[in-house]
Amino acid sequence: MDLLIKGSTELNKMFAALEKTASGLRRDFGEVENLQQSLRGARDFVTKASARIEESILSDLLLVRPSAGLLTPNMTRDGDGRDEFVLAISGAANFVRANPNFAISLALRSGGETKIAMIYAPILDKLYYAELGAGACVFSAFHSTKIRVSQISEPGDLMVAYNTNDNSKKIGNVRVNGCPALDLAGVASGKLDAFVSEPLDYAEIAAGELIVREAGGKISSGAELVATNGHVDL
Repeated sequence: MDLLIKGSTELNKMFAALEKTASGLRRDFGEVENLQQSLRGARDFVTKASARIEESILSDLLLVRPSAGLLTPNMTRDGDGRDEFVLAISGAANFVRANPNFAISLALRSGGETKIAMIYAPILDKLYYAELGAGACVFSAFHSTKIRVSQISEPGDLMVAYNTNDNSKKIGNVRVNGCPALDLAGVASGKLDAFVSEPLDYAEIAAGELIVREAGGKISSGAELVATNGHVDL
């Protein structure tokens, strides 16, 4: 196949599956915009759309590695015990309100390590991706660019995204975006200096974890998930 983005053939096959699914997502987004007078109707529509998205992309991914296992927030499918695709829709609450800040988070894990990671915002038409040991990139307007975390460390200059109700520890210029996957991509690309969240489903952070690390950042998970540029102590 012709390479669409800088990276391996397998990375490009995964992106092709994402882009195929994204065309349907864009149509769904237009329908959600028309459903805003009924929030319940919008929620029901997005729930059904999310299930359809999972089914569509997972069937395509199994053409990439037919024996791989599958992990999403809604399902687990055993594979060969070596390879696994990890998939989630991040920012679904934004999707429900016709807010374009949502993304598909997709990772390929092999032998217990994440090898390929992708965070794709279909309405914003922006892809963040990484391959283990090869750095992190952003792809937009048919152009791939390497990304790196910021160097900012002064508390008053920090831009920090939060996904938590604990206001006692918040520092810097606070952002609440509602899409953890894009927040992790924001840390990786230097748009944010840190991201702090309550624990999240692993499927939602598997891709972002590798992208942050390949961009030079740090990420840890305990009582809270904390991703930083490596110069911030939170």
